[in-house]
Formats: sequence, C-alpha cells, structure tokens
Amino acid sequence: MGRKDIPIRYTSRDFESIRNDLVDHVKRYYPDSFKDFNEATFGAMMLDAVAYIGDILSFYTDYQANESFFETAIEYDNVIKQARQLGYKFNYSASSTGKVDLFITVPANDNGIGIDENYLPLLRKGTTMTAGANTFTLVEDVDFSDTDAIDVAVASVNSSTGVPENYAVRATGRVISGELNSVTSAVGDFKKFLKVEIADRNVTEIVSVMDSEGHEYMEVENLAQNVVYKAIKSQRSDKNLAPFLLKPHIASRRYTVERTRTSTIIQFGHGTDTEIKNPTVADPSDVVLDVNGRDYVSDPSFDPARLNKTDKFGIAPSNTTLSISYRVNSSDDVNASAGAINQVDNPIFQFNEDLDLDGDKTTTIINSIEVTNEDPIVGDVSAPTIEELKILAKNYFATQNRAVTKQDYVSIAYAMPSKFGSIKRVSVIQDTDSFKRNLNLYVLAEDTAGALTLATDTIKENLKTWLNNYKMVNDTIDLLDANIVNIGINFSVIGERNVNVLDLLIECKRRLSELYTQKFNIGEPLNIAEIYQTLNRVEGVVDTTDVTVNQKTGTDYSNIFYDVEENLSTDGRMLLVPNDTILEIKFINSDITGQIIGTLNQDSSSSSTGTGAY
Repeated sequence: MGRKDIPIRYTSRDFESIRNDLVDHVKRYYPDSFKDFNEATFGAMMLDAVAYIGDILSFYTDYQANESFFETAIEYDNVIKQARQLGYKFNYSASSTGKVDLFITVPANDNGIGIDENYLPLLRKGTTMTAGANTFTLVEDVDFSDTDAIDVAVASVNSSTGVPENYAVRATGRVISGELNSVTSAVGDFKKFLKVEIADRNVTEIVSVMDSEGHEYMEVENLAQNVVYKAIKSQRSDKNLAPFLLKPHIASRRYTVERTRTSTIIQFGHGTDTEIKNPTVADPSDVVLDVNGRDYVSDPSFDPARLNKTDKFGIAPSNTTLSISYRVNSSDDVNASAGAINQVDNPIFQFNEDLDLDGDKTTTIINSIEVTNEDPIVGDVSAPTIEELKILAKNYFATQNRAVTKQDYVSIAYAMPSKFGSIKRVSVIQDTDSFKRNLNLYVLAEDTAGALTLATDTIKENLKTWLNNYKMVNDTIDLLDANIVNIGINFSVIGERNVNVLDLLIECKRRLSELYTQKFNIGEPLNIAEIYQTLNRVEGVVDTTDVTVNQKTGTDYSNIFYDVEENLSTDGRMLLVPNDTILEIKFINSDITGQIIGTLNQDSSSSSTGTGAY
C-alpha cells in the first residue's frame, strides 16, 4: 500500500510555522533517513535555512502586495505613483508667493509741484531680489506710471527755495520664490510620447518650452487637453480689479509635467506637423469612417471622445533643439519674514523710448530702487508626508476637474487666478424659476482697500470663461451681483470693580475685531449670541447687558435697503439675510462701538456709576 500524502499547508508563512511543517514532513516521509532533530545538527541547520528563505519570500510577497494598493502603501515613491493614477500632481519643491513694495526716486517736473511723469519707468517681470539665501522673482510687470496704483511723497527739497527736487514713488508687485534657469535638449528623429528629463531636484515649475524653429509648447493637465487659457493684459477701465483678460487658446503643441523627488520629466504627444493640419477641431466624419480601412461603418453610435484620435495628443518635437526655462528654488526653506527682502539684484527697467530722456537721470532712478515686504512671504517648506499625500490625492480625485455640485462651482470660482480678478465671495443658488438646470452665481470682488465691491464686467467675463472649462454641458450660469449690507455693532457691558474702563473697552473692541476679521459669506447670518459670549469671556467683564446691530448708510457705505428689525430671529439671537445678500463690517475700527455702563462692586453686588464709551 502506498503512502498517504498529506496536503501542503499554504497558510504557514512565518519562520516557526514553516520549520514545524518541514519537521513534520521529514518525520512522515523520511523516518529512517533522518531521526536527529537536535538544533546543533547539520540537518537542523538545513531546515532552518529553508524556513528562513521561506519567511523572507513570504515577507516580500506581502510587502509588494501592500505596496500595490494606495491605502496600504508605505514607500514614498510608491505612494507618489499611486497618487499619480488618481490625477494628483506631485510637486516636491514648493514655492512661496507674496507682495513686495518697490521704491524709486524720480525727479520733479520743471515747476517742482509734482513728479516728472516722463521718467516713470516700467519694472519688468523677471527682476530678481534676495532675502538672505533665498531668491525671489517678480512675476508681473510693475508700472510706476500707473497713477492709480502708486503712492508719491516728497523725497528731497532745494535747501534754499524749499521747492521739491525729487519724489519717492512706491508701487506694489507680486513675487515668487526661486530664480529662472534654462537648459537645452537636442531632439533627434521623431519619437512617440517623447520624454525629456530635467535633472534638478528643486524645480518648482516649467516656465516655457520653445524649439529652435520658434514654436512654443504649452503645459496642460493631460495630453488629451487641447485648450489652454492665456492671460492678456487688460486696458479696460477696471484693470486695477482685473489686470488680465482670460482667453482660450488652442494648444496643438503641448506637454505634461511629471515630478519625482529627484527630477522633473516633460512628456509630449505623438503627432507631427503633417498629421495635424487643423489644430482647432477634428472632422467627425473622418473619425467615424476610419474603421479598419473600410469606407463604411456598421455601428451607428458615435463617441465624441474619439475626436482626440485625430489630435494625436499634440505635436511631438523632432529634429530640433528644445530650450526649456524653469524656476528653481535656491534653498529648501523658501519662506521670508516681514522685511527680509531688502535687495534688488538685477532690476529690469524700461523707459519710454519715444522720449529724449536724460541718461544721468535714468541711471539715478535705476540705482535708487529699493524693496521690502511688509508681510511675510509664506509657503510650504517641506514636502507632504505620506499620509498628507494620500489625503491630497483623494481630495483631488473627488473633484474630477468638473463642476457638478454647487460646491464644485464655488471651489472652481475661487480657484480662478487673482490676476483675472479677485473673487472674494461666491454663492450658488438653483434658479427655481427656470425650467432648465440654471444656476445663479452671486459674486463679489475686493477693492484695493480690502472691502467688498461689485465685480466688474471684466471679472465676470473672465469668470464665465473660466467656469465654461469645467461646467456640465447642460448647465447654464447667470453671474449676478450679491447685495452688500454694511452693519455696525454697539455693545454695553458691566465691568468688575476697580477695572480700568478705557482699557476694558479697548480689549472688548479688539476681541470683536478679531471675531470679524474674516468676512461673512453670502447668505451667512450674524450670530448675535456669539457676540455676548465673546464679550463675557473678556477678563474684567462681569456681564454684557446689550448688543444692538444697525445698518450703516452714507457715502462710504452700500445703498442697499435692509430692515434690521424685520430680519431678527424670533428669539433675537440671529440676524438673518437673504441668500443673495452678504453682511459686512466695512470699517472694523469705527463700525464696532461700545460703552462700559458701570462697574460692579463685588463685595456688595451693587453697580457703581463709572461709565465710558469708545
């Protein structure tokens, strides 16, 4: 009778389990050949070696299986690859952005009453400045001749006549961390989906890609995207609120950027100039009839996505030299504290060439350039952790680069670059009077002083162009102005015994100012009960006796009629507003007022008569 085979236990995967299974196997099938299982024997060593190898193989099998899934992966590079599958764009080297104040000295005009506007220059983007080891680059032109955007003060006067000789001019510009570098790459014969690698760890963005024939390649989110939006400098009357116009542009030459921790890779499509004759719209008939060489189709359905087939995902360069300009950080810590930016390295000035200007004066102006940053320049100083990467990738995937829900529209509207207009507040309301899927987008902008203002036509035009790239095809959007209601708050509190009335009043106002530093959202009510709670938490306040809200009207305020009493909740704890209206405390220092109506004698529980108002 033959021996009875015992099944292999595939669940045994650790050292001890594998070794025990091997011992059982030897005892059953080799009882006469091997009897000594002492740990010091050669046979025991062979069993341990096989169990050891089995344990290692099991470990790496499990490890690789875990690394294949986004939730269980722990290797940083593997998490990056998994996140890339969800559409997340990894950027190892982060940038910091902010504003700087730029100062120049300009000669006075002939009568000394004002500046000589002929000598007001344009400071071109690309000008670099430093803060310690960090380099910052100006990302927009700064026009000192724009009288609406500059501040002027007397810099020096004639000692004998007292007439101003020079004026100091201040303008504001936006900067980004890093400096521009460039690299050239020779490209040979045509290759599908050509990749070009930039071996620089701290690349923050690709600025431009040009070939030797002068063709410009444009960065896109994916190669199937054939439309980008270009910024065109606005010459309209509202250019201070919306400096640029947003215009769609066909990108037949395009590329995507893929980043790792050590390099940046640029990838192109697989089309050629001869294949892509019309860079705008493919002919649907050409797509439908191109079926295995036949001149007919049996399937009457048509997938519009197949139009991408004729586009070849963009033109790939061949037999040329690519010039790649990119921005790279000079250090890992790209933040700059307030006042840290204090030197302009290479100011790029442009004066009016049509004027016969004094060379000595222009040289003096160039040499007078100074810079500082009143606010800190802040950005991410470290790459995201593994857990942060997973959260970021999941959130990015959830948006799907489209606007479906009302929150999607709000998020995408806020994501429009500020140079196309500062969208400060957005609210989306379903239009119930429409038979279509019509959405009313109530928007507000922000003026140069930081107050809410109506969005100009240019801002609305840019926003509509921006949203059209993401909205559902059956959605219609109406951009409307939200109503601004300016309010003031007045409070009355009782202080503790012997409290300094003025100091207490100042502290109460400061607390409320902090509470309302962030502006309201459209449709957000005012929580009056929260004002009571905030004041009662101030050290030295015994009780808040009264809080009143009033509408502020006049020259500097909105003219929208709003009845405060009618919009109070029945319990008086909330001030309600319609869905198309926003509350604003416009002048936080003067629109919040209060008074100390007395101080409490804690020993006798009686109130004194000391009062104060501010």
